[in-house]
Amino acid sequence: MSVILEVEHVTTYRYAKPVEFGPHRVAFHPRAAHDIRVLYADLTVEPHCRQRWIHDVFSNSIAIVEPLVPADTLTLSARFAIEHLGVKNHELPVDKDVKLYPFKYTEDDLNNLSGYLPLQYPGDAGVVSQWVASFLPQRGTIHTRDVLANINQSIRGDFVYAAREALGTQSPAQTLALGSGTCRDYALLMMEAVRGLGMAARFVSGYIYDPALDENEPPSADADLHGVKSLDLGGTVGSGATHAWLHVYLPGAGWVPFDPTNSLYGGTDLIRVAFTRTPEQAAPVSGAWTGDAGDFLGMDVKVNVSRRLPAVAGTNWPV
Repeated sequence: MSVILEVEHVTTYRYAKPVEFGPHRVAFHPRAAHDIRVLYADLTVEPHCRQRWIHDVFSNSIAIVEPLVPADTLTLSARFAIEHLGVKNHELPVDKDVKLYPFKYTEDDLNNLSGYLPLQYPGDAGVVSQWVASFLPQRGTIHTRDVLANINQSIRGDFVYAAREALGTQSPAQTLALGSGTCRDYALLMMEAVRGLGMAARFVSGYIYDPALDENEPPSADADLHGVKSLDLGGTVGSGATHAWLHVYLPGAGWVPFDPTNSLYGGTDLIRVAFTRTPEQAAPVSGAWTGDAGDFLGMDVKVNVSRRLPAVAGTNWPV
């Protein structure tokens, strides 16, 4: 069953007096494919600006925004709607040679996945490997999906989610030592764990739909209503802001989504915007401004994700 989700994301930067702005890179546009259809997408900016759209090195849709006049606020308002077509990634079959771990990618796959296999934090490899060892048998093989499911579930079950407004991502060793983190910390930890096992992984940024926050959609008692496999550990975490998870490449099934913050495996509640090799490359907004060091007063971010009834013939979406 398809699901239609609407997203509104407003980011406002505030300054003590008008400052000049350099070009800003804005990553808000959802990625369409066989499982997601973009119904409309719009980005408005104040003050007056020039906009142009590009595909970055990962083929993400990026808006280059160039404000034309000084201002004491910079507001970027993105609105879009997508239709999730109900593809259940966790049920896609993998190649027979990949069903059991350990496995090896083909030479072609190794060449194509070369950017998503090396560790980002090789100095943390020892402590991450020690943590991952508990999810593997001491001898013999294990189903590859079970390895990934065990890691995914352990992060949700054993770690404490701690929202953090500061930019940046904790190293995997920091997250393990603290036993807590944000969605981007958890995605990075699982990425490094998976890469340490010889599997390709990439960082995904976007949004997550939480039925409990939708005035038009009461919370569901069915954990698989949206085609999602999850643990009932206190509801959806990470809504009301941008969200982060990861994809793992499994030959036969392709790039399979895992959200360790919520122990999700695919489904229709995750709305992807950008794929990158590292978390730092997935910043929703990046850019520069010119003024005094104390001029920056802060930023406000408002994100709302809501569910809508399926489209009917003759529906006019905003453009």
